[in-house]
Amino acid sequence: MLTPVLEIGGTHVTAALVDLDGGMVHEQVRAPLPAQGGVDEILGAVAGAAARLVAPAAAPWGVAVPGPFDYEAGIGLFEGVGKFESLYGIDLRAELQRRLTPEPGPLRFLNDADAFGIGEYAAGAAAGHERALCVTLGSGIGSAFVDHGEPVNEGPLVPQDGSAHLLTYGDRPLEDTVSRRGIRAAYARAALDDPDVVPDVRTIAELARGGDRYARVVLDHAFRALGETLAPWIDRFEATVLVVGGSIAASWDLIEVPLRIGLSEGPDTSSARRLTVRTALRPQDAPLLGAAWWARRPPVTTTIRDVGSP
Repeated sequence: MLTPVLEIGGTHVTAALVDLDGGMVHEQVRAPLPAQGGVDEILGAVAGAAARLVAPAAAPWGVAVPGPFDYEAGIGLFEGVGKFESLYGIDLRAELQRRLTPEPGPLRFLNDADAFGIGEYAAGAAAGHERALCVTLGSGIGSAFVDHGEPVNEGPLVPQDGSAHLLTYGDRPLEDTVSRRGIRAAYARAALDDPDVVPDVRTIAELARGGDRYARVVLDHAFRALGETLAPWIDRFEATVLVVGGSIAASWDLIEVPLRIGLSEGPDTSSARRLTVRTALRPQDAPLLGAAWWARRPPVTTTIRDVGSP
């Protein structure tokens, strides 16, 4: 059985048909998305990508979308986040129901970071683990605390909204240290005379491999900080695996060791020290697999989530 899904991102929309039983993604369509456009422009692009699929009639759709968003009601809450501002207060469920062809069944929305985590749980690096913490590292930090395939976004076992990007390191937001912006700024302070000309993280990683001590120190500090900050929440949640994805995870050879050191040195690390730490196995497909999983499961109430930072 093929399940149609949408992954709505800041610059692109992806539509696909997913075979959950085989853990495979079929008929994938990726198209540009004008995140600064009006309602008709944005949703027209989404529907246009979906129309290129041969989707089953009346099938449930899974829709992965970033926050802030009311996932139960299907209403955009985008305000002050630099994208999708025209969708604030718009009932995306109703709008997509009338735009998608053939006429869809139920549309079930979930956070894009949660979709990534559920996808890695269903058919990736977190498979076989009851509880997992899955994070994405890029422009910021996205996170999903997954318990038997369910995202946990509230309660004493997880940070506020289940969001690692709301955590702090020292007296500052964790993303000031662990993000594209934070790593570039740290390298500029340490190594550059001209702070207006700063290499991207990929180049900083290449410099570290080539022996640039400033690059190596900056990356070591960032990922050690990530481990120290996540360790108490891993312990509290009793996760048995930490999965790391996102664009920065491409430098896994530079991430793994300082991350493990940080996990072992943070407070309350009894679980973190026994943790399986892995890079994502399905970095591109995981959000699509997670959206399909969500579409096919019995509906439950989900919380409003703030903006994530994958």
